[in-house]
Parts: sequence; structure tokens; C-alpha cells
Amino acid sequence: MGVRVSIAGLASAVANQGAIGTISSIGLGDFEDAKNDYENVSREALENEIGKARALTDGILAVNFMGVLSNVEDLIPAAIRAGIMVIIFGAGIPTKLPALAPDPEVNLVPIISSARVAELISRTWDRRFDRIPDAFILEGPLAGGHLGFTLEQLDNVDDFSLEVLLPQVLEAVKPFEDKHGRSIPIIVAGGIYTGGDIARMMEMGASGVQMGTRFVVTEECDVSQEFKQRFLDATKEDIVIIKSPVGLPGRAIRNKLLQDLEAGVKIKLNCPYQCLTACKIATARYCIAKALTDSWAGDVDDGLMFCGSNVFRVDTILTVKELIDELMGELAEA
Repeated sequence: MGVRVSIAGLASAVANQGAIGTISSIGLGDFEDAKNDYENVSREALENEIGKARALTDGILAVNFMGVLSNVEDLIPAAIRAGIMVIIFGAGIPTKLPALAPDPEVNLVPIISSARVAELISRTWDRRFDRIPDAFILEGPLAGGHLGFTLEQLDNVDDFSLEVLLPQVLEAVKPFEDKHGRSIPIIVAGGIYTGGDIARMMEMGASGVQMGTRFVVTEECDVSQEFKQRFLDATKEDIVIIKSPVGLPGRAIRNKLLQDLEAGVKIKLNCPYQCLTACKIATARYCIAKALTDSWAGDVDDGLMFCGSNVFRVDTILTVKELIDELMGELAEA
């Protein structure tokens, strides 16, 4: 949902329905200006995006940050100054996050993929900051985009399913809940498609869910119509696992770009932003920031489209209200 997929339009619509609308912090601002002043352009663009969303909703907004962003330590305080009270942090272990957001009223929500990382973050924060996470997002192997699993683990997804991971995480955080006298809600993500899925996870102890793929094909989502149509047209066979230039596996829709890469076609590469510290520029075969931006703008042949494992089930464009009403109805029925 990064690089302009989930920004003010979608986030505000979600917040207006009583859920938490999440703004992605990466890939904002004028692309040409960012080549010369990436940090300032990115910060001002994030502040502007938060302002646009806040003008459209009085609901709860969050901002998602990738730990591998080269300017993440500049963006997080900027978002808090702009009034954001929920900070979601993925693509890295946020050992220093409480120092960037010392106000206890600001909710800090790391994204994890294992009980081991949940325990590590909780123990580190407890020891260094006398603080524990306000929630965890447990992202399983069926999620879209970058994944916190090895290729070998993704070949055996049943061994790392949410049904397997969730009880382990609940057990791992319990000592820290007991010590601090409050719960650490676990929000699950990856492969959640219906209200029945939500009910099943909550019966197992989850406090809620995070969803991405179904919200791409909403009227309010900020991507191009070509992007949404490719989601609608996707089949199960179109879903592939790729190796990203940042060194992580990712789930995406096969298109001309990925076919060219599979065939060994050389793609012109430059690095105008140096936006990701983990990007392996020396060996990268394409710029992931440019590829994601291209697909957002409508070039779905030469861009990159991340997706969840259930994208092939999407068959219609709904409003955010229609989608959430459907999910809540199914949840109540379940």
C-alpha cells in the first residue's frame, strides 16, 4: 500500500467509517524536486498529505513508516508534530522508536512476523524506555508487498500461518502485559478477506485486523484506474513472489516488467533519491521506487504492483463504506 496507494483520499475515507485510516509515508512529493532535496521535499509532502486527510475526516489516522527509509528519523517526528497519534513501523526492528516518539499518548505499533521479534521489541523497550508497544501488527505470509519471511518459509506457508503465529505471539507478550498492567492488542494481517476471516482471528485472540488488497479496488483509493483494473483482472496464476532490490521477498502481480526481469532483459537503472538504506544498488536490476510510482500513475506494464494472496478474488470496485459495511455484516453474522 506504499508509494501513494494509501494516502489522504483512501485513509480519510477509511477513518470516516470508524476504522483507522493509514497514510503511507514513502514516495510523496514532487519527483523532480526530490532529486535535489529529498529529505525536505519528503517531509513537507508528508505534512501536506496529513493536512489533506485531516481536512476530510475527524476519525483516527495513522502513518506507516518503513524502517529502511533513509529519512525515517526525520519523518516520524514530523508526522507527530502534524497531529498523528498512531505510528506504524515495519521493514525493520524499531529498537529506537520510543526515543523518536517519547510522548506516551502517541501509539507505537510495530509490524512483526514472529513471536521472537515481538518478544525482542517488548524486552528492549521495557529495559531501555520502561515502555511496551501499544499494539503489534502481526503480518503473515499471505500479505502483499515486502514480506518478513524467507523464500523457504514462503514455500511452506502453512507452517507460518496466522493460525500458527498468533497463539505464539499472544504467549510472548503476556509477561510484558502482566508487568505493565495493560494489554498489547495484536492486529493480524495477510490473507484477511471476509468478515468471517475477521471473526475467526478474533476468536483466536486477535484484537482486530489490517487489510490492504481489498481497499485498493475502492473508489477512494488514490491509484490509477489502470492499477485497479489490473487487480480486477488478476488470476491466481498471476500472483508471484519476487526478490526486491531491498533484499526481501515480495508478493506482486506478474506483468511485462517482471517477465522482462525473468528473461534477463537489462533495464536502465539510476538512483535519484537514495530513499532506502537497504536497497542493494550495486546489484539491483531496477529501481523499486520508480517501478511502484509508475504503476500508481497507470503504467501497469512497466511498473510494479504489489498485492495480497487473495487479489484473484477481487471482482468489483466498491466505495469504502460499502466494503466496510459488507465486512461488518459478515462479521456480525459469523
